[in-house]
Amino acid sequence: MARLLIASGNPGKLREYGRLLAGSGLELVGREPAVEETEGTYVGNAVQKAEAVATLTGAPALGDDSGLEVEALGGFPGLRSARLAGTQEERHRILFERLTGVPRPWRARFVCSVALAVPGQPTRSFTGECGGELVEPRSGGRGFGYDPVFFVPEVGRTFDEMEPDEKDRWSHRAAALLALLDSGALAAVR
Repeated sequence: MARLLIASGNPGKLREYGRLLAGSGLELVGREPAVEETEGTYVGNAVQKAEAVATLTGAPALGDDSGLEVEALGGFPGLRSARLAGTQEERHRILFERLTGVPRPWRARFVCSVALAVPGQPTRSFTGECGGELVEPRSGGRGFGYDPVFFVPEVGRTFDEMEPDEKDRWSHRAAALLALLDSGALAAVR
């Protein structure tokens, strides 16, 4: 079985990748990239992570960068979503403090870019999005990051309240991976 390194140490992301790529026939192995995200775009950061892991190991690697963009806050927190504060609760607090006095609905979107780096081949990238609204934290206990506050009106639940297979039909990461799968780019990993 061919191996694909996932350039992440985030357990939530690794679980999602495991579900979303379950039928790929690939062995997925998490590998934390030893890089600081310095690019100015999700694609740039995803490429940076994937190429760092592929260069270090000589094996194909998939990197990802994602963020939450709140319309009323000009796209904040965006690229800084994961690094906004130390804990999930602190990130939520900062976000809702900034929304004080802003009328609802608080429209937002999740964006995810994935990059596939295969040694000796050009790195390929794909982006997915999911639109929704922010709501006060609700916990279904299934998600991570901003999942408890990201509400998908078409479903009537937050990402955190959705069953994993339902979230996989709606999420930004799933959309990016679907674009990757549809492109046939994973054939280079085998």
